[in-house]
Amino acid sequence: MKKAVIAAGGKQYLVAEGETIQVELLKNNGEDVDFSPLMVIDGDSVKVGTPEVSGSKVSVEVIEEDVKSEKVTAIRYKAKKRVRKTRGHRQRFSSIKIKKIS
Repeated sequence: MKKAVIAAGGKQYLVAEGETIQVELLKNNGEDVDFSPLMVIDGDSVKVGTPEVSGSKVSVEVIEEDVKSEKVTAIRYKAKKRVRKTRGHRQRFSSIKIKKIS
């Protein structure tokens, strides 16, 4: 089984063929995407790139765009001063499916 490490949105993900993951929002307008892998694992052989493995690519199908995660609430509070401030944030993701590692 082939596995690869890809970089998307400033984070690295270990992926395998047929796997579905959520990554930072991709700006691609619903098209399929190709990533250059940082490392490829094929059974016992491991290829590490400097910084990317040349001649390899990871084909990805975008399943769903602009998915929002759960809301994270940040609270700022100062005791005895009547100061309290609340703000929320919902991170946006893209759901992708790994089609092929070649």
